Amino acid sequence: MNQKTKIALLAVLMLTVAGVFYYDGAGVSFPGKTVPFTLRPYSPLPVENPALQRWKLEASRRTEYKSSGRDLFTETLPPPSQPKKPDRVPDPPPQIVVEQPPSLPANMKFFGYGTVPNGTSKRAFLSDGEQVYIVGEGDTLLGRYRILRIGNASLEFEEMGTGKRNSTSLDEQAAPPA
Repeated sequence: MNQKTKIALLAVLMLTVAGVFYYDGAGVSFPGKTVPFTLRPYSPLPVENPALQRWKLEASRRTEYKSSGRDLFTETLPPPSQPKKPDRVPDPPPQIVVEQPPSLPANMKFFGYGTVPNGTSKRAFLSDGEQVYIVGEGDTLLGRYRILRIGNASLEFEEMGTGKRNSTSLDEQAAPPA
């Protein structure tokens, strides 16, 4: 290699280095290029209250290390400890829980039933003070009860939350005011 070739090669390398520094410093972004942290604009951390939380510091100071009894510098495990057998405490007697069947609200009365001429199922009439509800078999009442069967003298329903069933009888004196 002669002197002219060496100088030309050196000039090409210097131009390449200068080009790299120019593009790197000018902020021209290429795919995969990362911006140095010092060139990014400052953005504070999203901390609600930057004050020192002394209660957490005190709580961590009050904690005590409790060893499990194992030596950290040996490879073998300690022999298993035998748990103390507590004195036998008699089991409490089983409690008998009598579940009450669901019932309609106290002021709700079943005061009658009827049929529609075109052959649909029976409709039950229920009153809650001044409010009157007309429901058929399979309908829901107050979003809590499903009407299962409407009989001549009783109304069978199911509480949808628990699946428990009950019935109420016809109350002839609970007709709504005319």
